[in-house]
Amino acid sequence: MKVYVMDSFSDRIFGGNQAGVVLADKALEPAVMQQVAAELKHSETAFVWQTEEGNRLRYFTPAGEVDLCGHATVAVFALLRRLGRIEDGTHKALTRAGALEIEVSGETVWMDMAPPKTLGILPEESWEELYGAYGLTLEDRPADLPPEIVSTGLADIMMPVRDHETLLRAVQDERTVTELSRRFDVTGVHMFCLGEEAVYCSNFAPLYDIPEECATGTSNGALTYYLYERSLVEPERENLFLQGEHMERPSRILSRLTVQDGVVRVRIGGQAVMSLAGEMDLFCKVRL
Repeated sequence: MKVYVMDSFSDRIFGGNQAGVVLADKALEPAVMQQVAAELKHSETAFVWQTEEGNRLRYFTPAGEVDLCGHATVAVFALLRRLGRIEDGTHKALTRAGALEIEVSGETVWMDMAPPKTLGILPEESWEELYGAYGLTLEDRPADLPPEIVSTGLADIMMPVRDHETLLRAVQDERTVTELSRRFDVTGVHMFCLGEEAVYCSNFAPLYDIPEECATGTSNGALTYYLYERSLVEPERENLFLQGEHMERPSRILSRLTVQDGVVRVRIGGQAVMSLAGEMDLFCKVRL
């Protein structure tokens, strides 16, 4: 069974967010996929196999299965193109979050997010606890931007902070953030601040054994919708999100939002490069 490591949302090795990619001949048992993901130890590992309807994808963290993972999806289709299994054009990814349209154009992979939706502004009585979980206070929150739960496949708390310096000095209390994530039924917290040419982000998902992640497609898709609702993102324009700076794995995530007949569509884009290729023998036994 072929196993790869891809650096997603980067145009160079050792940048972006690593994802495991397993090319399977057929569907694997969930318990096996979970064991493989735990063995690889990346934040997410994508398992892909071909069906008559398209490429079927499932995603596992070291702790459990998730419905969708943006950087792992970009990794899958960048790898398939590199191996000559697909060409530039439109493809379909069949995920537990739904069937998503994938566009491959040269080195860049664009993927549909699940339909965006807001799940409510975080109760105000929880704001102090949220900001305190990062060593911050409510004075570090922009007055006009509340923390809100938004989903484009996975629900995250969008947590605005006032500037880049605040973003970089935030230090997570994993226990508190895990409890908040469980209480509000979210994957994690997506902290961000607005810059002149880009949005700066940090993503935390300790509930899923991911203390911090250096590039997250679904979270930045959700953030695109959050900003659009506040007239901070314009339809049809390309948006740039910079993530993973202080983890020394800089990532560049692109997004584009369109509106047609009142329906909002969010796409995430980026590149991915191969950093490792190998094989795994699921039936290997040691002979004594």
